[in-house]
Amino acid sequence: MTRIGAIFSPYPNAPEALHDAALAAESAALDELWLWEDCFRQSAYAAASAVLAWTTRLKVGIGISPMPLRNVAIGAMEIATVERLFPGRLLPGVGHGVLPWMGQVGARVASPLTLMREYVPALRTLLAGDEVTADGRYVHLDAVRLDWPPAAAPLVYAAAEGPKTLVLAGEVADGVVLDSRHTVDEIAAAVAAVRSARAAARRSGAPDIVAYVLTAFGADAVARASAEFAVFGAEAPADAAARVAAGSVDDVVAAVRGYATAGVDSVVLLPTADAVLSEFFAAAGEVARAVRE
Repeated sequence: MTRIGAIFSPYPNAPEALHDAALAAESAALDELWLWEDCFRQSAYAAASAVLAWTTRLKVGIGISPMPLRNVAIGAMEIATVERLFPGRLLPGVGHGVLPWMGQVGARVASPLTLMREYVPALRTLLAGDEVTADGRYVHLDAVRLDWPPAAAPLVYAAAEGPKTLVLAGEVADGVVLDSRHTVDEIAAAVAAVRSARAAARRSGAPDIVAYVLTAFGADAVARASAEFAVFGAEAPADAAARVAAGSVDDVVAAVRGYATAGVDSVVLLPTADAVLSEFFAAAGEVARAVRE
């Protein structure tokens, strides 16, 4: 069954707004609340721990934590600690990070793909409780093993957009987080690339696919959602309506079902900057209930 989540964006929302947002997401019976760790706004793991403590059922996704900012051992320790405190409710994701931001803090790497190829397998192995020795270009570990690994290792997600990263994520990660602003056909192509890469790497099982979808409810929803393209430094394309989920609850349900048909396991609704989160999450909850029927 397709899962329905929503995003707490750190752009219009300060950290102190997270408490009420988390309770609203849980009250709306959403499956997941996803957090961003964009420089220089909010820490992913501190925020995730708070949400998990405030709620009882909601799963919390980190989409994503930039790999260059954290040594892989530190990343594994943080994930393992949160997972042991709140078993089965953390969905940790990693990614390249925005390269200019990585440069600002002296963490930019020359080859983000090489970092992902080294980092994600090491992270997954550490979370499985195994010892890791690695001497790569970026990841250097000498007989490292977590003293307190999770009882059951969580899935590790990788953010992917470009063709090379999609293939690599399919090869090394357990799941993939796809960014917003894509059509259903584009998402279907990305899913196919990830699945094909996983099969080529002879990994069993299917990857868990998470897709963000820019969403607006109510009057002028398409126009309001399309206006958000400017936030990403781009003008709204001519086919913007095909790249958002907007309108009534039924309209958004139809869009969600399109992404589910394309192979998405979790559709995560991204509110516009002007959205009132309590109202947005309530409407997203209606979408979730309709999709579950």
